[in-house]
Amino acid sequence: MTSFAHVEYPTEHPGVVRAENAAAALKRVAANFDGARGAATLLLAAVVSALLVVANQVIDTWSEGHLLAAWMVLWLVAFAALALLTAPARRAGAVLRVGAHTWAESRRRAAEDERTWQVAVKDPRIMAELNHAMGIATVQDIRKYY
Repeated sequence: MTSFAHVEYPTEHPGVVRAENAAAALKRVAANFDGARGAATLLLAAVVSALLVVANQVIDTWSEGHLLAAWMVLWLVAFAALALLTAPARRAGAVLRVGAHTWAESRRRAAEDERTWQVAVKDPRIMAELNHAMGIATVQDIRKYY
């Protein structure tokens, strides 16, 4: 007599499932990433550090007997700069980001136009289409190329 054993094995490997979930989580994090906020934070840190260096140089000239007051003024400058420059730094970061994207797009289009022009120089049909699109009358009839 024959007997069958029905053993059920998982159809998916748990390690593969974990890796897929991790990849999906990384995609969600990357989609929610705001580059303007990071750029604004770096810009703000640069401005505040420059202000602290200037404040430190000013304080060094008169801090001989007033070390505690000097440190208080230094931290006052730091916190005031953080409070007052956060919004302008964020706006500047956003403007820089948009400007960089615009510049990159214009460079991409210029390269694409140059490639099209190089092909059109070698192919009279494409040159005729470009001339027609720009409103320039073609010298030769396009039908002779068919």
